[in-house]
Amino acid sequence: MNEALLRSLTPSVLGILVRRGADFAAAEDAVQDALVEAVRVWPADPPRDAKGWLVTVAWRKFLDATRADTARRRREDLVDEEPAPGPAPAVDDTLQLYFLCAHPSLTPSSAVA
Repeated sequence: MNEALLRSLTPSVLGILVRRGADFAAAEDAVQDALVEAVRVWPADPPRDAKGWLVTVAWRKFLDATRADTARRRREDLVDEEPAPGPAPAVDDTLQLYFLCAHPSLTPSSAVA
């Protein structure tokens, strides 16, 4: 693998990701992850188009990180919305249950059950 090639391609790959809509810090992280992947994969299977390969892998890394961050935020929001632990307030729902059992659409045998 050619280290000089990776050094020369890194700025243009970073620029492509930023132009596609990634913020600079996230694009930089994605490009670094793509470079690590290139160091791992290229010696055994070098690509024909090194820049295209780096752009594709970096964009996928960016999308994966964005999706993971969105899912993490969604989980955090769900945890924030959960009620506080402890005993639930006692509610008498006898009247509501009576009206549900006496609903006119129920057959007499279903209402008794």
